[in-house]
Amino acid sequence: MRGVAGVDFYRTVFEVIDMRSFSNLWYWIGLAVLWSSVSHWVLGVPWDMLTRARRRGGQAEADFEALVRINVSRLLYIDSVAGLWLAGFGAFVLTSLAIAGFWYRVEFAQAVFLMLAPLVVVGILSLVTARGIDRLGLTGEALRRRLALHRLSVQAVGVAAVFVTALWGMYQNLYVKPWGY
Repeated sequence: MRGVAGVDFYRTVFEVIDMRSFSNLWYWIGLAVLWSSVSHWVLGVPWDMLTRARRRGGQAEADFEALVRINVSRLLYIDSVAGLWLAGFGAFVLTSLAIAGFWYRVEFAQAVFLMLAPLVVVGILSLVTARGIDRLGLTGEALRRRLALHRLSVQAVGVAAVFVTALWGMYQNLYVKPWGY
């Protein structure tokens, strides 16, 4: 009897919670955590360091500028050493996901594509920002302003990405029948 009740319980759970990507709560939690993290870590520097540097100055400002310099140098080094390889591999992965997702209608590939494609835009914005900071040698208020502008643009990309993902997810859940039903 106990095994039968367990089977009924799991069947009921899987009927109530659809395990497809866009109707799965964990996907949306993951998407929210992704964009929250991406907008908090501006060029690899936590946003609270920028606000602390703005308020306190002194050592907090020196630590902030040192961390920005380290991360800018790191990004530019990675770009110079492996930039083309990363761009090629990224294009391959995104193209594969797009074909599997939208041509062959694999919902999981669609979901992953809608998470990763906007991150490419964020990566390009980060690289452009890092090059600008390095080229201009920004420090102090100019550096904080540049990172705040970068964060705002990352958040705009995130809002657009979540909006498009939500529209596509609603379309999938309302109009596209899952396989096997």
